Amino acid sequence: MKKFLVLITAIMLFLAACSSEKEENKVEGKKDTEKVEDKAVEVDKGLFNVEITLPASFFEGQNIEEVIADAKKDGVSEVTKNEDGSLTYKMSKSKHKEMMEELETGLKESMDEMKNSEDFVSVKDVQSNKSYSEFTMVVDKEAYENSFDGFASIGLGMTGMYYQLFNGITADKTKVTIDVKDESTGEVFDTIVYPDDLEDTEE
Repeated sequence: MKKFLVLITAIMLFLAACSSEKEENKVEGKKDTEKVEDKAVEVDKGLFNVEITLPASFFEGQNIEEVIADAKKDGVSEVTKNEDGSLTYKMSKSKHKEMMEELETGLKESMDEMKNSEDFVSVKDVQSNKSYSEFTMVVDKEAYENSFDGFASIGLGMTGMYYQLFNGITADKTKVTIDVKDESTGEVFDTIVYPDDLEDTEE
């Protein structure tokens, strides 16, 4: 459970930073805002290498030189510090594949932890599609509606979006849909869509 909460916290901090970045750029007009959103995470898959550009908000409050050193230690062949504060990671296709596999493993572990956790007792099963853009939470409806287990969907939404971003989906097209299904009847009684529902909550 601790690993799951740490992951959610890290992603929530990133999203909060991204949100503040978007607010600052609104004054430059709609077109400029769209450009900033499109470039949230850029993935350029070449013939032999993959380049991933992560925005400055990813590294807020961190020592950039240490971040670069750690990335190289982890197998990233080249790190370029850009003028806007973003970093471009260049790695082999095999390294990118390894990274995606690690993200997928973490996602699966979080899903297993969620359905077996004493913190989310109403959650009986968690299923997903291959791209982690769609999830189904199978729950005891009565127990779910009388608890705070709905917070489990935040973890799924955030980690699903995180996976898609690193797999090359632009920020404006990143979306996670979570159906909440009653275990006894098979009825889908709630559907949550991220980041739409997250933005509605912030408003």
